[in-house]
Amino acid sequence: MKEIVIISGKGGTGKTSITASFAYLAGNDVLVADCDVDAADLHLLLKPDFGKEEDFYSGLIAKIDQQYCTNCGRCANVCRFDAIPFKNNHFVVDTIDCEGCAYCAKVCPTSAIDLLPAYSGKWFSSTTRLNTPMIHAHLGIGSDNSGKLVTKVKNEAKTLAESENKNYILIDGSPGIGCPVVSSLSGANFVVLVTEPSISGIHDLKRIYDLVKSFKIKAGCIINKFDINEKGTDEIMEFLKNEKIEHIASIPYNENFTNAMTNAQTIVEYDKGELTEILTNSWEKIKGIIA
Repeated sequence: MKEIVIISGKGGTGKTSITASFAYLAGNDVLVADCDVDAADLHLLLKPDFGKEEDFYSGLIAKIDQQYCTNCGRCANVCRFDAIPFKNNHFVVDTIDCEGCAYCAKVCPTSAIDLLPAYSGKWFSSTTRLNTPMIHAHLGIGSDNSGKLVTKVKNEAKTLAESENKNYILIDGSPGIGCPVVSSLSGANFVVLVTEPSISGIHDLKRIYDLVKSFKIKAGCIINKFDINEKGTDEIMEFLKNEKIEHIASIPYNENFTNAMTNAQTIVEYDKGELTEILTNSWEKIKGIIA
């Protein structure tokens, strides 16, 4: 079983559309994991059934037991996050602002404050409209620990993929280089970098590859909208050559990318021409590289 992570240095490069297309092309060989938990949208194209749902808890959050609280205000005075306002004649914890540092509990003279597991979101085990198993998640509003939620998604994906004898786990990672991306890359066999020949696209490609290189994972690159900036594409190609990154494909600008999303379809379902040919060849090339 091989883990393939698809990431981009910035949003808007077409990463998720390409991931969904690969999921369609892979058929029964693949399990899909959406590790972009901060802004998950792969479900919009694959329509999972949300068959199994579990709450995810990470970190701590303070709770004041009003039965024992004397309203002395010490907790509010020491809270650096202004997370303990005085409302309706009581000090209460604002769950959005609380960071779970426990300082309030330490200074409370009546031990009226408990630190409880913080609800951070949900994770799901689903079957998509393509009849493909999918593990995905949703990070709660104002929650942190997205890296830990990504780890949970990946672990569940591995367990399910092994039980169903899947050849590939296809992971849609977050853009950028933060904790969710680091968690997505851990244990991966191959990384697909999706970029575009814009100034920010080139800059962020180089930045994200520095992270990938630190994991010593083999990488390939898909250049989307390569024909909108010839000079930028040449710069990307030179970078790929110097870093020995496999050039998987160059995709021309095509409004069918957007049209497919608007119709809640993968690109290879909507477009029966050049885009499908390029993406089909790309998937076959990736499989050949990691074989």
